[in-house]
Amino acid sequence: MTDKTMHMPDFKLDHTMFRVRDLERSLDFYTRILGMKVLRQKEYPEGRFTNTFIGYTEEDEGTVLELTYNWDQEEDYKKGNAWGHLAIKVSDVYAASEYLKEHDVEFTKQPSPMKGGTRILAFIKDPDGYSIELNEPLG
Repeated sequence: MTDKTMHMPDFKLDHTMFRVRDLERSLDFYTRILGMKVLRQKEYPEGRFTNTFIGYTEEDEGTVLELTYNWDQEEDYKKGNAWGHLAIKVSDVYAASEYLKEHDVEFTKQPSPMKGGTRILAFIKDPDGYSIELNEPLG
């Protein structure tokens, strides 16, 4: 039996992590094209990898993305069939999609209303093939 006087800890989503093959290419995509900023970066020579944290807010203010670059990785990573996508809110999916097309970003779903829903969605791929949903705020 649990103690009913205990309060739930202050959980919040901190970050998600992608393994990337070309760190510079990924940083260019996420910073120059999607407008995130590099928050911190550290190399781990003994482990032969680099961790870079990027986001739209500081780490203590919101959820961020960790890019892990394993120095010796030669083949593409397998994405698996359980993982879905990263979602980014944008005020106008159609306008954002035009901007992304100018930057030769690959679309897997062109902007359109969500099937049976009230949002406008589009899906793009990052340089490593990770799926990113663009969506407008509810309203």
